[in-house]
Amino acid sequence: MAQLEQPATTNACAAAKATSTAEVDELERPDSIYDDELSSYVSSVLDWEWKHGRRYHSYQAGSYSFPNDEHEQNRLAVVHRIFYRALGDRLFVAPIDPDGLRILDIGTGTGIWPLQMGELYPSAEIVGNDLSPIQPQWLPSNVRFLVDDVEKEWVEPEPYDYIHSRYMCGAIRHWPKLVRQCYQNLKPGGWVEFMETNETPYSEDNSETADNHVIKMLTLLAKACNKIERPLGPGPSLRGWVEDAGFTNISQEIFKVPIGTWPKDRRLKEIGALMTLDIAEGVEAFTLVPFIEVLGWSKEDLARLNEKVLQDLRRTDQHILYDVHVVTAQKPA
Repeated sequence: MAQLEQPATTNACAAAKATSTAEVDELERPDSIYDDELSSYVSSVLDWEWKHGRRYHSYQAGSYSFPNDEHEQNRLAVVHRIFYRALGDRLFVAPIDPDGLRILDIGTGTGIWPLQMGELYPSAEIVGNDLSPIQPQWLPSNVRFLVDDVEKEWVEPEPYDYIHSRYMCGAIRHWPKLVRQCYQNLKPGGWVEFMETNETPYSEDNSETADNHVIKMLTLLAKACNKIERPLGPGPSLRGWVEDAGFTNISQEIFKVPIGTWPKDRRLKEIGALMTLDIAEGVEAFTLVPFIEVLGWSKEDLARLNEKVLQDLRRTDQHILYDVHVVTAQKPA
């Protein structure tokens, strides 16, 4: 299990907010016991789909365009660290005390967020759901995982006090419906929190150029995701969807996530290094299905593009970054 992350200090939280331009560091270079029907369901969940040399989920196959194998799980651990550091060493920003609350983590992935929350807040009840059953089997007593498709109608035994959704880019077709289902499955007075980025990276100093293959790849990835109606950058739209669903006490914060070690600020530099690692380790996972199956690329052309992406990740002359949009809101009591 990943090292337990402790709640951040006020100063660290304040430093994380995107309130000013990021400064550039100029010096940086068994035998089944189930009946047939249940056996069929279990098989649909556990019989992975293999294609392009990678492993994908089989339950609701095709709903999610990215792998779930060990290599991808390791990358998701990096993503978790990126969000944690971007938020000023916090797992959430909603104004709640999680102890004693019933909490849902949407699209939990490896389950690292519920596991850390479960250890930090032992009286909370935490549920994580995902299309892939890749979470650990040995869990704290207050954490459990479900294989579920959040875009289907929810059938919950009781509502939640807090619903958390993070890094669902390229995974959701009907965002307004998802937000409405969160509203419907919250207790009166309960809170929701969404964390997503803008569609493609940009620079604050106009240093990016058209020949940057990192931006080229991410722009084409966004095009593929839009083509299958699962947007890559829902962040800027979150607040409007939350308002339309009927939430109140809505708050939006924006946090900077650079790509590369060009920032002068040490925390942003660390985040930038992690983002470089994320893209370097994930570029194949990002592109295989979207480029080959959606955009019609050949494997050879894709391999050439991805090699150029890895080369351009080393550039220090282009100071590109994402904005992470964090929206919290409350269901009226």
